[in-house]
Amino acid sequence: MTHRRIPKRRAVMAGAGAAGLIAAAVLLPRANASQAQPEPPSGATAGKANAASAAAAVRGLAQQLGDAFAGSYYDAAKQQVIVNVAGNNSNANAQVKKAGAVPRAVRNSTAELRSAAHTLARTATIPGTAWAVDPRTNRIVVSADRTVKGAQWTRLEKAVRSLGADTARIQKSAGQFKPFSEGGDAIFGGGARCSLGFNVTTQDGKPGFITAGHCGVAAKQWSLSANGAPAATVQKATFPGNGDFSLLTYDDAATEAPSAVDTGAGKLVEITGAADASVGERVLRMGSTTGLHDGKVTGLDATVNYPEGTVTGLIQTDVCAEPGDSGGSLFTADGSAVGLTSGGSGNCTAGGETFFQPVTTALAAVGATIGAGGQGSGASGGEGDAGGAGGAGGNGGMGDAGASGGAGASGGADGSGQQGDGVISTDPASGYARQ
Repeated sequence: MTHRRIPKRRAVMAGAGAAGLIAAAVLLPRANASQAQPEPPSGATAGKANAASAAAAVRGLAQQLGDAFAGSYYDAAKQQVIVNVAGNNSNANAQVKKAGAVPRAVRNSTAELRSAAHTLARTATIPGTAWAVDPRTNRIVVSADRTVKGAQWTRLEKAVRSLGADTARIQKSAGQFKPFSEGGDAIFGGGARCSLGFNVTTQDGKPGFITAGHCGVAAKQWSLSANGAPAATVQKATFPGNGDFSLLTYDDAATEAPSAVDTGAGKLVEITGAADASVGERVLRMGSTTGLHDGKVTGLDATVNYPEGTVTGLIQTDVCAEPGDSGGSLFTADGSAVGLTSGGSGNCTAGGETFFQPVTTALAAVGATIGAGGQGSGASGGEGDAGGAGGAGGNGGMGDAGASGGAGASGGADGSGQQGDGVISTDPASGYARQ
């Protein structure tokens, strides 16, 4: 990622649709020129139901349907939003159709899936495991990385089996679940270095940015170069616990730049607001290590048991990522900010699964706005009600409550220059630890 200062004229043009957006310095991830890059499609070709409209429709239906709502997903092939309806409810089916979505009868209700998630949190909070509701199968998908074996694997299998095959299934992940916390660049603090997610405006009108929480707990002051003066200060950081996000404000309130993601080769995707993720939708991820990659959302309100602690309320995807991509941008082709890279397993050669902090939840928690001022729902949208997973000790909020409460901003970090559990590792080339 490089620090790219945009001329003021450019900033004004980019922000023309975002009245009142305060210009802020932007650190945009730069694509690796040696890698094949997916081409971000134009908004007109990105699908009939885009991220923002699909999420808005689902939120409205979730409120209307109440207990009958059991999650939703986006069918990319048919360009339709599918809404799960628990039981034989003709009134709910009619409401779904009226909203322009397609109803689908399912066995498990929101309450049943929520109860199953609580059971897993109570009986199977094992480092190297993760779970999320998959509305396409109306089940909870439990993943275990390569470190889960022996007695731990037996314990996990027993917990999943107790829920029943119609409620949960288990799968193995080839890699190891961990925050992608090495090799990042662009911002430096306390001997660590990280990647920036999205520029924001704080509730008191100051320019700032959001990034991964495990970066924010590592240092208070951050600079724009390895040996540069401090340029931004952490105002809030949450990791582990109820999310993985942090808010920093720029020390110079006059720093300027548009709300955009640089996807390489001189191309920018303008970020006009934040949107909740929808299972099945196509998303793009930009990272300073691996550049631009795309994939689909596979689950919501995921719980991940990292070595550093349990994190709840994440977005699960099949997008690849590697160390150094941590904190980077997850967005849609039509300019909606969706997530911040948290961690996962695998790499961009063999593939893997990656988890992201929802931007809407982060914005609501820190009181900031992005793009045209959209703060999103403050949670993970419709599927949040179905996917709610309690974290270790019951800290994880569920559904629309996901932005509040939780394990707090002081979550256990091995920051402070320690090597510990993989949160900080030394970069021999620069003397900095890489986040």
